[in-house]
Amino acid sequence: MGARPEGDRVLRVEDRGRVRLLTLDRPDALNAFDDALYDAVRDALADAAGAPSVACVVITGAGRAFSAGQDLGELGEPRVHDDGAPHGFGPFIEVVESFPKPLVAAVNGLGVGIGLTILPHCDLVLMSEGARLRAPFVRLGVTVEAGNSLLLPQRVGWQEAAHALFTSEWIDARQAEAIGLAWKVCAPEALLDEALAVAQKIAAMPIASLVATKRLMLDARLDAVRAARLREGPTFAGLVGGPANREAMRAFREKRDPDFTRLPAE
Repeated sequence: MGARPEGDRVLRVEDRGRVRLLTLDRPDALNAFDDALYDAVRDALADAAGAPSVACVVITGAGRAFSAGQDLGELGEPRVHDDGAPHGFGPFIEVVESFPKPLVAAVNGLGVGIGLTILPHCDLVLMSEGARLRAPFVRLGVTVEAGNSLLLPQRVGWQEAAHALFTSEWIDARQAEAIGLAWKVCAPEALLDEALAVAQKIAAMPIASLVATKRLMLDARLDAVRAARLREGPTFAGLVGGPANREAMRAFREKRDPDFTRLPAE
């Protein structure tokens, strides 16, 4: 096993033979994504895509969460960057949606927001028995992200996607397996070993054939995914700061359930 330094210190990157393991490493923040984590994962995936010795990537989380989603503190006060380069969610999801090698998720704990919506971009998803997923977007007064207006119904079917998105209810590991969002459920202590084991089986295959096969699979959907994101982005942005989103943020700060019943429909 080789370890590679990661300057942002929010992501651990290790090589296990021809498998690269990425561990989201903000456990005190439940691995919520701020710009630093978005950028670190983006750069690590871009590096793995171009590395001739990497055949497969596994992504997991440190601590008790896979990812709690967007860091709401940074959402309220976005970081200011001096380099003029794009940062954060946009460049990150562009790399994720087109990642050219097999991508395996080992969901070790709760996955909320992007902690769920990254999963349909992964080729295999393994979940710990105690892990739970949630798409909280409507409950936050916004809408779906990351191409999941297309990908989630494709992965789990229209009705299961509608239920997950419209109600923002939790999906436990066995439910996720039953609807096809997860490929396999594992005991917590076995999750990473099982994810690495299947990744090693994949990595034993010729990389050129893996890349060619993944490219063919992506070519069948990538334009549609990008078009979905182009529709989602302005819709999401138009709802941020609206009455429902403001009520959701107030309720979050006040540790209560939001009450949308008195809000206008528009």
